[in-house]
Amino acid sequence: MVDKQRVIPLIVATALFMENMDSTVIATSLPAIAADIGTSPLTLKLAITSYLLSLAVFIPASGWTADRFGARMVFAIAVGVFMVGSVGCALSTSVTDFVFARILQGMGGAMMTPVGRLVLLRSVDKSALVNAMAWVTVPALIGPVIGPPLGGFITTYASWHWIFLINIPIGLLGIFMALRFIDPIKSEAQEPFDLYGMVLAGIGLAGIAFGLSVAGLNLLPWSTVAALVVGGAISMTLYVLHARRTGSPVLDFSLLKLPTLRAAVFGGFLFRLGIGALPFLLPLLMQIGFGLSPFQSGLVTFASSLGAMGMKTLAARIIRTFGFRNLMTVNAIVSAFFLGVCALFTVTTPLLIIMVILVVGGFFRSLEFTAINTVAYADVETAQMSRATTLVSVNQQLAISAGVAVGAACVETTMWFSHVSELNAAVFAPAFVVVALTSAASSWFFWQMPADAGHEISGRKAAEIASRKGAGKGAEKAAVKAASEDTQDVRDQRLG
Repeated sequence: MVDKQRVIPLIVATALFMENMDSTVIATSLPAIAADIGTSPLTLKLAITSYLLSLAVFIPASGWTADRFGARMVFAIAVGVFMVGSVGCALSTSVTDFVFARILQGMGGAMMTPVGRLVLLRSVDKSALVNAMAWVTVPALIGPVIGPPLGGFITTYASWHWIFLINIPIGLLGIFMALRFIDPIKSEAQEPFDLYGMVLAGIGLAGIAFGLSVAGLNLLPWSTVAALVVGGAISMTLYVLHARRTGSPVLDFSLLKLPTLRAAVFGGFLFRLGIGALPFLLPLLMQIGFGLSPFQSGLVTFASSLGAMGMKTLAARIIRTFGFRNLMTVNAIVSAFFLGVCALFTVTTPLLIIMVILVVGGFFRSLEFTAINTVAYADVETAQMSRATTLVSVNQQLAISAGVAVGAACVETTMWFSHVSELNAAVFAPAFVVVALTSAASSWFFWQMPADAGHEISGRKAAEIASRKGAGKGAEKAAVKAASEDTQDVRDQRLG
């Protein structure tokens, strides 16, 4: 029999890898796509951001949709919608075609991420959750890193159309595997859909995410960017007031009363904000500051993904040894340190040293992401799981958008103070320091968690019990297995 504890995380990870890579691979091929469909790269850049708008609008509906129609079916359909959007992008002959295709991709992507996580939480035992999250975390780190060199390679030696068409075999395999190995679990309680809240949250998130994404990129006037962010903030304020009066909000902020989820949301936002600026700043430093080609730059930055891959086999053991609170508090500072070290890179720094630093930093960043993504659901009840995944996904999307905005703003501010009009290697150092300090600040939120936070899913509590009894590894394994029985029983009962 196939071990679903390993297969299901790989199915979800494959879909998320497809989404993350697609979002970044386009950047390198932008000039070629613009020239082929007869528009300017600037216009096409604005068209590509329509994907972010679609994500922001439809993510709030993902939790309710999964509860209503079943997480397995919604996940498979989301992958299919993303594939159709990919084909539409490849067949686009105008900016209008491209915009509609990217919106369709965004609709699929908005469901794939939170629903994929929900599938994982409902299908994997507690004792295996850390390992499962380690696999799912890898695509989020690898996609932005290999996207630019892959896009440059495909555009140079084949055609930009294949950037989108390579999603088709991956998506078909993902749909087949999902329908074959994921159990058809539905929510027991059907709640009414909060349409008014969906509109307010969609407008608010779209305005904030889109405004932050284009801030500092000189694509829109600052007055327009400010209006988008302020308008989005007003809409989100109205939503918060509305959510207090409804029993089934699309974004349930009452879940923030849970200390582990609150730390994962607020601390995770700061950590992701800093780390999210890395895929934006590092390629620019390599290409503009050091004069490397896009392909060479991609090969250097790919080193961070090697560290992420190395982490996945050790994450569960490390978390079980130190516990979530201790590990996340210290590791946030360690990860931020390696991010800040990038400020010391100069054109004379050997590439081997740069790659070693990126590999080690990638390991610690991936470990922190795995811990954040796992502890967020430690205290969430089964009936609230879909709302929790929606809230976490929205938070992640805003953090990534804010990271790019902060990184770009720091670079522009440094250029203004230095009285330079063109980018050079020196203007990136302050940006790396700022985003590193921002990531390090997340450790305060992680330290606020209870000392035993997430012990049930990390296996640390079971290990401590076994240790006190002096029963050795056999009792420890038995205790860890017992800790997962509740999850197994609940899933079997729901499957009938």
